[in-house]
Amino acid sequence: MANTVKLNRLDDFFLELNSRPKNGIYFYRITSYNDEINEFIQKYYDCARRSGVIIEGRIPNPDQKNLAYYTEMMGSAFRLDISFITQSLQKWLPRMKRNQLSAVAGAMYDTLDALHKEGKNENMLKNAYIKFMCWLYYKFERIVSKLGENNVPKILYEGDISSYELLLIRILAGSGCDIVLLEYGGDGNYLKLDPSSRYSIELQMPDTKDFPQDYSLKNLRRAMTEQMTTQRLYGRMPNITNCTNAWIKGNGLPDFEIPIPKRGDDPGVFYNCYYRVVGVNDKVNFINELYRFRLGIKNSGRNVVVVDNSIPQPTYEEISKINKKNYPNVEMMMMDLSSKITAKDTELQSQMTKTFVDIVRSLEKEPNTNINKITTKAVYLLCWLRRYSEQLFQNWKMPDIACFIYMGGCKNENEALFIRLLARLPVDVLILVPDKTQNCCLDDELLYQVTFEDSMVIDKYPQDTSGLRVGTVAYHAEQELDKIMYQDSGIYRNQQYGQAETIILKTMYEEVEQLWAQPLKYRPNFSTNGGEVTIPVLCAKICGVKNRDLAAYWGGIKRLFTPETMMINKFPCIAQGAPNPIRGYAHQFIENGKLKREAIKRHSCYQYGVLRDEAQEHILDKLQMLISGEFIQGTFQNGTEYTIMATVLNLDKNIIRLIQNFDFTKVNPKVICLSLNEQSMSLEDTILFTFLGLVGFDIAVFVPTGYQTIERFYNPGKCIFQEHQEGEYIYDLSVPNFSKINSKPAHTSWRDKLFRRGN
Repeated sequence: MANTVKLNRLDDFFLELNSRPKNGIYFYRITSYNDEINEFIQKYYDCARRSGVIIEGRIPNPDQKNLAYYTEMMGSAFRLDISFITQSLQKWLPRMKRNQLSAVAGAMYDTLDALHKEGKNENMLKNAYIKFMCWLYYKFERIVSKLGENNVPKILYEGDISSYELLLIRILAGSGCDIVLLEYGGDGNYLKLDPSSRYSIELQMPDTKDFPQDYSLKNLRRAMTEQMTTQRLYGRMPNITNCTNAWIKGNGLPDFEIPIPKRGDDPGVFYNCYYRVVGVNDKVNFINELYRFRLGIKNSGRNVVVVDNSIPQPTYEEISKINKKNYPNVEMMMMDLSSKITAKDTELQSQMTKTFVDIVRSLEKEPNTNINKITTKAVYLLCWLRRYSEQLFQNWKMPDIACFIYMGGCKNENEALFIRLLARLPVDVLILVPDKTQNCCLDDELLYQVTFEDSMVIDKYPQDTSGLRVGTVAYHAEQELDKIMYQDSGIYRNQQYGQAETIILKTMYEEVEQLWAQPLKYRPNFSTNGGEVTIPVLCAKICGVKNRDLAAYWGGIKRLFTPETMMINKFPCIAQGAPNPIRGYAHQFIENGKLKREAIKRHSCYQYGVLRDEAQEHILDKLQMLISGEFIQGTFQNGTEYTIMATVLNLDKNIIRLIQNFDFTKVNPKVICLSLNEQSMSLEDTILFTFLGLVGFDIAVFVPTGYQTIERFYNPGKCIFQEHQEGEYIYDLSVPNFSKINSKPAHTSWRDKLFRRGN
C-alpha cells in the first residue's frame, strides 16, 4: 500500500510523486478556514476536476440496475483471497495495468481482512466487496487507470463521510490517490469512525477560524466561474490601483490642493480625493473661495471639469456612436461595451475598463433588474465617460490626477453610478451641495462627507468673475433673520410660498360672510409644511332669498365686495365655441394624461410667460389636477380634457392678474356670480369656476331661482360647490345698482350672534 506522509506546506499536494518523500500520498482533513486554505481548496478543486474525482454529498449506493449489471458480468462468487480479487478487478476494470491491479487489490484485501478480523461475517464482507466494486466502476473508473503515475490523482470529498465511504477512500489512498476531506462542521463525525486518526491527518494551521456559513464547493465553483469571467472581461489587468481618501486630513478643499507628489510615493498607486461637501462654512466668503479653488487647481496644471445642477443626459448622437446590440446576457453586453473604451495610455485604458466592468457588474445584484435596464445604464456610463475623458485625461501620465467638480449633487441613480466610476479613476471628485434642502442620492463606501451648519443657494459654480456675486455680511444676516421670523412663526413675508394645495371648507351660510374677507392664514385648517402651504377656500352656491327680503339679499351680496372680488352677472360668461387660440393645439399639450409642460411654455400661443415662475407652475399644477381628477363629465371619454386645457390656458386678463398677485397667506381672490334667470352656465363656465376654486379663489354663486347651474357638468360626487338653501325662490330679478344698495344689516339674529367671530 502507498504510504501516507505529512506535508510541509499546502503546495506539497501539487508535487509530482517522484518529488515526494517515500513516494507517499497525502490524506488530509480540513476543518477550519483562512485565506490560504481557501486559495488551496480552489487550486485543489481545479486539479481534482481535471484529473480526479469530486464528491459533493454522499457517494450514491449501487442501485438495482448497477447490481444487476455487476451480477451479469461477474457472477455472485466471492472469496477473501487476493488472487480472486486481482482477477475480478482485471475483468471488471480492464484498463488497469498490472501494477495498478496489484495496488488496488492489495488495498482492498487488507481492508476486507480488517473487517473480517473485526467479526464481520462472509455475507457482510461480500456485500462490502460488491459495493466497493460498483463504486470503483461507476464513480472512480477514470482515476484507477492513472494510479502510480507521476501526476497523483486527486479526490476531494465534501461533507461528513460515512463508514463504508471511508473504507473505500482508504483503499484509494492506499492505491496511490491524494485525498482531501472538507469538514465544514468540524472533525467530530470523522473521529467517531477513526478515533486515533490512523488513516488521515487533520490540517493544523495558525490563524484559522470556522468555515463561513455559506461556504460550499457549489459557491466556490460559482465564485471561480465569476473570477474567470471577470478576468476575461477585464482583458489586460491594470498595474495601478487607487488609494482613495486614505491619505486625506479631512480638511475639505485644502485636501484637493495638496500637490500630487506629496500625497504618497507608491509608483503603482494613484492618490485621489472623493468628497461631498454639504452646506457652507462661511456664507460671506464661500463663493469667492470656490472661484479661487478652481483657479488654483487649473493653474497647477491639472485638468478640471465643472458640471452644474445635473449631468446632461447623453444626446442621440452620443448614444448612436456606441452602436449597442441586442445582448443575450450581461456578460456579452459588458464584453462588447467595454471594448469601446479607448485611451491613448494603455494603463489608463485598462483602469477605465476594469472600473467600468466592476460598476456594471454591481448592477446585477440589484432587485427587479434585467438585461435591458443594465444595458441602458451601461450605455449612459460609456457616453459620459467618452464625453468627459478627453477633458479629464488630456496628456495623462502617472501620477496625474484630474479634478471633477459637481455643483448640486446627484439627482438620479445614473448620475450616482457615473460619479462612483470617476472616483475609481485618477480623478479628484468634489460634490458640492451648499443648499442643505437639496438631496444628493449618491451612496458609496469610498465617499467622505463634510457637513457644515449653514446653507446657501448657489445656482452655478463661479468659474469667472463676470457671474461672481458675493453677499455682504448684512445680506446674509438678513437671510438668517428671515429664517427666524418667517419660518414656523405665524408671520409670513410677501410671496413666501410658491406652492399651494387647496381644501374646500364646508360651512354654514352665515360663515361665508364671516370668513369671506379674512386672510387665509387665519382660516380653519390653514397650514404650512416646508415650502408648501395648504389654503382653505369657500365655494358656495346660495339658493333662494331669505324671507323674500330683496333689500337684505342685495345688501348681503354687497358686503362681500372687496378689492380682490370679480363679479359675473351674465351667463354663459364663456360661450361654447367662442374664439380660442389654444383650442387647435390642445391635443399637442397632453400625453398619457400628463401635461407636456415644456411644450406648453414654448408654444407661441402660450400667454402666461410674463407671470412669475411660481404663478405659472401653480396654474399648470391645478390644470393637471383638474384633468387628472376627472371633475368634469367627458374627461378622457369624448375629448373634454382638450376643452379644459383650451379654457384654462386662455383666461381673461383680469383673472390672470389676480393669480399673479395672489399671496397664499393673505386675502385670496374672489368671484361673485349672479345667476338671476334661466340663462345657464356653459361647460366652459363650469371648467373656469372649478379651476379657480382649485387655484384658491373664494367663489359665491347666488341663484335666487334655485335652478341647476354650475353642477350640471360635474361627474357624480365631484362638484366642489356646497349648496345652501336660504329661502324662497324668486324669478326674473335684475341686477341692481349696487352703489345705491345699503349694505348695513338691519338687525342681528340669534344665529348671527352664535356664529359671530371677534375682531
